[in-house]
Amino acid sequence: MTRRIPIIPTIMVAGAIAVMIALGLWQLGRMDEKAALIAQAEQNLRMSSEVAYPRTEAELEQRLYRRTTIFCATVSGATTMAGTSARGEKGVAQRVTCALEDGMPVKVDLGYSRNPQPVAWNGGEVRGTIAPGGRVVAAEPVADLEGLAPPDPRDLPNNHLAYAGQWFFFALTALVIYLLALRRRATRTRDD
Repeated sequence: MTRRIPIIPTIMVAGAIAVMIALGLWQLGRMDEKAALIAQAEQNLRMSSEVAYPRTEAELEQRLYRRTTIFCATVSGATTMAGTSARGEKGVAQRVTCALEDGMPVKVDLGYSRNPQPVAWNGGEVRGTIAPGGRVVAAEPVADLEGLAPPDPRDLPNNHLAYAGQWFFFALTALVIYLLALRRRATRTRDD
């Protein structure tokens, strides 16, 4: 009597393993992309010339960590979030949403404070660094705040190798579990 391998479960497990391996390979590719992005950001940070605030995602990616000057025509959405001062102290970053003269919204980190209450600020010119997400971190604090730590490209996580390892581990685990299930099935069939 021959032992038969169940076709449908085998196809399903093989498909799942193939997807997990593909995701692991994709993460390896993302690792190289992120390393290139971080290298570009570090190069941008060293440039002293200012650029216009980006209007598209492609421009944002190219101008990340460059210096810019914007004019906040109107201010809304004042809030606070965890932040670090230029001296390395922990506290809150005071953030507002500015509408530029053309109406485009931009998040601006105005400065550092220990007080968690949002500050009142009516807008104006802000010189700063374009940070991830398109926010501008003020180089010179406004509204009687202290300076924030400037954004640093080294803070961008590049943990894609760990993610790839997880996907490969999941694929190996699925394979081992399925082989053990087949072995157990074969043992039961033989005993019957």
